Amino acid sequence: MHSIANTAAHLPDLFESETQALERVRQTLAASGVTATVYRESLVEIMLHFERLMRETRRLIGRSDRAEREMNALNLQLGTLARQLEYRATHDALTGVLNRGAIIDRACEMLGTAGAVVVVLDIDHFKRVNDDFGHPVGDAVIKGIVDCLRQVVGACGQVGRVGGEEFTVLVPAASLEQGQTLAESMRLAIAEHVFDTPVQRLITASFGVSANAAGTPFDTAYGAADAALYRAKRAGRNRVECAPQE
Repeated sequence: MHSIANTAAHLPDLFESETQALERVRQTLAASGVTATVYRESLVEIMLHFERLMRETRRLIGRSDRAEREMNALNLQLGTLARQLEYRATHDALTGVLNRGAIIDRACEMLGTAGAVVVVLDIDHFKRVNDDFGHPVGDAVIKGIVDCLRQVVGACGQVGRVGGEEFTVLVPAASLEQGQTLAESMRLAIAEHVFDTPVQRLITASFGVSANAAGTPFDTAYGAADAALYRAKRAGRNRVECAPQE
């Protein structure tokens, strides 16, 4: 405390000259027999100090306004950065759909409230694409698959990439029949999609669908759809299989 008091005592008085001018005016007003010339000189002195204070006040207000504008600009930049970081934390870098963690979170939310259809799909023989054409072409195929999924799913559900060539589609509060119809539409869209050169072959995907009531654990819902997916693969691929409903 003593150190702080000493520091404050040594700080310069920004209004020292104005304080002294006011004191001189007070002395002039208190004195008797003062001439008009002395009053005029006091008035001029006060006016000059007042003008200086006005200039400094305008300068400080201008600096404050600039600082506020700069602060607002920084806040906008921070908000943009926060949104970018949140997007990157929840979306797949290659395709822009939800990543594994985010799609699981969304599935848990849906299953905990209104229930959901879970569709699991896997690109058939995708390893051959990477082996024959390389990973950049494989990435292009994955992007093409995602385009097909987005066109079919639209706003009725959400798409996520859970693995290299594996995806999950969620549809809240939907029936098994609705999920099967959606999966068939996605399967057909992929099978009919024409991929750019050098991929001059049919690309297909296999699907597993489960319909789940509210309160169904994620592992149960996903496991049922995943088991249906493997039945589709064993049955020849490029098909949709549904999990039996209890």
